[in-house]
Amino acid sequence: MPSWTEATHDEAPGTRVPPARGILHPELVGPVYRLGRYPAAPGVDEHVEHYWAVEWDLPTERTQPSDVLSHPALHLTVEDADSPQHGVAMPAALVHGVLTRRFEITLRGSGRVIGAKLRPGALTVLTGAPAHPLSDRVVPARELWPDADALRDEVLATPRDEDRCAVLDAFLAARLPATPDPRSATAREVVAHVMADRSLTRVDQVAAAHGLTVRTLQRLAREHVGVSAKWLIRRGRLQDAVADLQADPGTDLGALAVRLGWYDQAHLTRDFTAAVGVSPARYARSLRTPTPPGG
Repeated sequence: MPSWTEATHDEAPGTRVPPARGILHPELVGPVYRLGRYPAAPGVDEHVEHYWAVEWDLPTERTQPSDVLSHPALHLTVEDADSPQHGVAMPAALVHGVLTRRFEITLRGSGRVIGAKLRPGALTVLTGAPAHPLSDRVVPARELWPDADALRDEVLATPRDEDRCAVLDAFLAARLPATPDPRSATAREVVAHVMADRSLTRVDQVAAAHGLTVRTLQRLAREHVGVSAKWLIRRGRLQDAVADLQADPGTDLGALAVRLGWYDQAHLTRDFTAAVGVSPARYARSLRTPTPPGG
């Protein structure tokens, strides 16, 4: 199952890391697993949005499902756990493509993960490889970086999250190109715009806003992010819907739908249910009366 993606909260006051979005069961943060988010070093931060860390230690007999609504980002992770993760023996250095579905995982035993959330276009800048073959997949990082197993060993030998981030900073900084890639920069700008602007509801609007043809925009999104431009628009609205419901589970769903660019509540319900797995009404109810961790 690909990618921890957005499963992070900001634990470090004063960092430049923005608030986390997409955790579908925020009541699990703290009681079930620890989460941290850390800024990348100057220069590297042009290609890494932030680093994130997850750690858990559950009783032997206990399991805990955890779901996340993913963002349009690929991730480089170093992971260790008592049992295989994502169908891969642990420990491992992995690359996670954009997950077009919601992320579902069941935690058991103990484990620890640190990851780099790559900005749009970063994978191509760092490896020369396009993003789309990795969508909905997780692969060993050595398929893209032959020395990734050495990175895994160095990270796992480093105890503190901040120091692990420094190891990742050094690894990625050594692979940055001498000349900036203008297409990567355009991909970053497009994704940031789409994820922030709810007035964008059609692909041709996005293309026009960035001086691109629709065909060029579609190719840019596929090669540098791994998804379609239409998916970007829809996922941005869904992230806002989840965040708004978490802030106020009593939000009027019809008004929410219109505010975020859906035609009506029925269209919101269709898209939300397909992505999150439950209707917005049922999700709101779960936020009002969350299931106790392990329940």
